[in-house]
Order: sequence, then structure tokens, then C-alpha cells
Amino acid sequence: MEESLNSTVDPACLQEPPLAMDVIRQLDEFEICLYSMLTFMSCVSLVLYLELCVYIYKKLPCPKKTTIIWISGAAPVIATMSCFGMWIPRAVMITDMTSNCYFAVVVYKVLVLMIEELGGSNVFLDRFSGTNFRINTGPCCCCCPCLPRVPMSRRMLFLLKLGSLQYAILKTALSVLAVILWTNGNFDLSDLEITGAAIWLNPFIGVLTITSLWPVAIIFMNINSFLRSLRIIPKYAMYQLILVLSQLQTSIINILALDGTIACAPPFSSQARGSMLSQQMMIMEMFIISLVTWLLYHRTYDPLPSEAHDNEQNNTAALQAALVEHDV
Repeated sequence: MEESLNSTVDPACLQEPPLAMDVIRQLDEFEICLYSMLTFMSCVSLVLYLELCVYIYKKLPCPKKTTIIWISGAAPVIATMSCFGMWIPRAVMITDMTSNCYFAVVVYKVLVLMIEELGGSNVFLDRFSGTNFRINTGPCCCCCPCLPRVPMSRRMLFLLKLGSLQYAILKTALSVLAVILWTNGNFDLSDLEITGAAIWLNPFIGVLTITSLWPVAIIFMNINSFLRSLRIIPKYAMYQLILVLSQLQTSIINILALDGTIACAPPFSSQARGSMLSQQMMIMEMFIISLVTWLLYHRTYDPLPSEAHDNEQNNTAALQAALVEHDV
């Protein structure tokens, strides 16, 4: 019985991902147009990013310009790496590692950007020191409204920064370790045995991810009203969208490929075909996000009004309202 089942399985479905030249030789007319269009999208994303880098470099001082260049590069970098992974299927492990490590740094940079938009750490502490911050936010504690509010302090700000920075450091280190184990045949996403490296590394990276997203959400939920004029909400939405597409969507497709839901299509095995579909979808999605990101960050950068200026405006408005009421 087993021999009859094995005889019906195409040998290509049990092999490694094909070489780049093997993929190119088997492309039909539709696939050539598809691959060409996706490559063009990734190139346009990269060109838009480079133009934005030049614009930001000329318009903004350090360190804000460095932070914005990092954040705005998330979608173009992922699109470029996905393009390489599409053309060279055997390099997917390397391209995914590069994209994930870059985005791990972006998570920390988003937190830094929100603080820098308010004037930096010192101005942030002068403005919010002693203010009670909500901590019942996602992805950890959104369902815990009973959590007490925590007063902002220098130590609290340091812990929030550390919570995001640890992901950028540990994610990069663990990704390099995974690639080293993969080259030696010890790391395989399809190996779910207790002795496999993937079953230990992936859950630990998931915990690190949740731990790093929580501080960013805490800062955003408590200060977004002060940064509405800088369009911080759509910027944060783009960051969240990249997170969902690059992490959750890819994980779902990999699970479907491992389960056999995504059928084998020689020369691609089920896992290789799922990875290819993921790369192609990622290029189209990151291309759209790159366009939106370019529109959000390619603007005139004016300084944010200080707290004293805000209070002065509020006092002036209250005085005018009182005078109008007195005249009536």
C-alpha cells in the first residue's frame, strides 16, 4: 500500500527548491509577464525610497532623519528581498532573515520617532513626567482594563525603550543562528519534532515579538492625540500593516504549505510553492505601502508646538470666550 502511494508522488515534490535557472527555463508567457511586473514593482519601490532618503536627508536634522529613513525603508526592503526570493527560491531563508532583522529594528525606531517628534527624550519627560500612562494596550494587555495606570518617569521610559530594543538585538542574533543551523541541516520549518531547532526558536521569537510591540503601543495610545497634525495615526497604521503582512500572513501561508493545503507544482514542492506565493503577494502589498509611505513622509516638516505654546493658545481662547460672554 505504501509503495503504491509513494509511486503516485512526483519526485520533484520531495526535492529542495529549484535553482534560479531551472525556474527561468520553465516560465511560460504568463509567468514571464508576472515575474517582470513584480520585479518592476520592487524596483519602483526601491527608487521611491532612495528619492525619499535624499529628500529627508536635506530637510531634517539628525537624529530624526536617520529614524525616518529607517522606518520608511521597511516596505521597500521587504519588497526587494521578496523579489530576490522569488527569482532565487533557495535563497528564501536568507532573504526572509534580512527582512525580519530589518523590521525588528523598525519596531524600535517607531517608538523613537514618536518621542523625537515631541522634541526628544528630555522634552518628552518634561512634558509627561508624572503623567499616568495607560498600559492596557495590545498585543499583551488589551483585554485587561483593570490594570492600573503607570506614571511616566525616566526609568519607565528606559524600560519601554529596552523592551523594543531587545527585539532588534535578539531577533538578529537568533536569525543568524537559524541560518547557521539551516546550512548544516539542523533547522527546518517542517521539522516539528521536539529535537528540532525550529520548535524551540520560533516560539521564543514570538514571545520577543509580543514583548517588543507592547511598549510601542503604550507610547502611541498615550501621545497620539499630540501628534495628529503630523499624521502619526496613518504612519502607525502602515507600520502595523507591514507587521501583519510580513509576519502573520507569511506564517499562515507556511502552515498551509506544511499541511499540504497548498499543492505541490513541480518543480516546486508544497513548501517551496507556498514560499513563492508568499514572496509574490508580499511584493504587491509592499509596493502599495511604499507609495503610501512616500506620500506620508514626503512633506514639509514644521516644528511641533511646545506645551507652553499650547497652554498659551488655550488661555487666549478661554479669555476671548469669557469676554464674549461678558459683552453679551
